[in-house]
Amino acid sequence: MLLAATSTACWAATATTTFNVQITITNACTIVSATNLNFGSVGVIGAAGIDSTSTITVQCTSLAPYNVGLSAGIGSGATVGSRFMTSAASNALGYSLYQDAAHSLVWGETIGTDTVAGTGTGASQALTVYGRVPSQATPPAAVYNDTVTATVTY
Repeated sequence: MLLAATSTACWAATATTTFNVQITITNACTIVSATNLNFGSVGVIGAAGIDSTSTITVQCTSLAPYNVGLSAGIGSGATVGSRFMTSAASNALGYSLYQDAAHSLVWGETIGTDTVAGTGTGASQALTVYGRVPSQATPPAAVYNDTVTATVTY
């Protein structure tokens, strides 16, 4: 019995070592999502125009500075100050995109001029896009569309 206890103790020895664990975090941003901006269905564009919003969600490394810009869209002759939705028959309907609910800051794509700047938190951050179809002559009945590209620069 003494022999059995002694031989078990011989096998109880251990050895250890250590190793390093590392990751390098670099500044990075991604556009998580962008919801469509839908002005709905109307018969006549009134004097007040039509407002709607959408949301662009970005996620950036904590403390990473970023800028989100919006293109002029693909409507013929569009600029960031005057965008156009077009119908299949090539009729145009003007609209604008803004950074603020007061519709005073046009949202464009020139950093330092008309983009939305922010600082990453490491979590998703939602940015509201404020759209307005201003008062104008109501074009023919049709579905009007445009495609705007959102870009995050970091």
